[in-house]
Amino acid sequence: MKLYTYFRSSSAYRVRIALAVKGIAYEPAFVHLLRGGGEQKLPQFLAKNPRGQVPVLELEHEGQTVYLAQSLAIIEYLEERYPEPPLLPSDLVQRARVRELAEIVNSGIQPFQNTGLTGYLASAAPELDKPAWFQHFIGAGLASLEARARACAGRFLVGDALSLADVLLVPQLYAARRLAVSLADCATLLRVEAACLAESAFASAHPDVQPDHEG
Repeated sequence: MKLYTYFRSSSAYRVRIALAVKGIAYEPAFVHLLRGGGEQKLPQFLAKNPRGQVPVLELEHEGQTVYLAQSLAIIEYLEERYPEPPLLPSDLVQRARVRELAEIVNSGIQPFQNTGLTGYLASAAPELDKPAWFQHFIGAGLASLEARARACAGRFLVGDALSLADVLLVPQLYAARRLAVSLADCATLLRVEAACLAESAFASAHPDVQPDHEG
């Protein structure tokens, strides 16, 4: 397998965590999202993902090279192909809860910090107060995630087993800090994050230890 990744992309960070949790070896291929206007916009990358985003997972299937995009689709593929250790609970309600929390991050928070959106805003609305934007949208999403987590968290976000929800939580908190979003009211999320970061899979996937990391 080959993973097209960028050290600071929270979506690519998610997939790196999932691969590490499941102990799957892969070859990283680095796509710099800022250099030269963004390497994700080059024709050779758009042939792999017309949306021009990382991550993309390259794999062989029935004798053909396949490119999978979108982090949740990639992680669910990995979950189905490599079911152990699981990232989704067997209990149907808990499984739905894990997916709910993951979607709060995936569709309710992360899009507001996406480089495509923030780049557009910088040119279309240069007067926009970006820190206020991030605090309003990302802060609101984290508040809803915190409220849910208070009711269902154990050691991790949903009970005591690591799940897909935790895989999305850690990259989102990393991004929130980078964007100076307040985490003052996120005590449950921060406690779970600390438990996750004590796991070797999360440590090895961290942006700061990636070969393409830039200070």
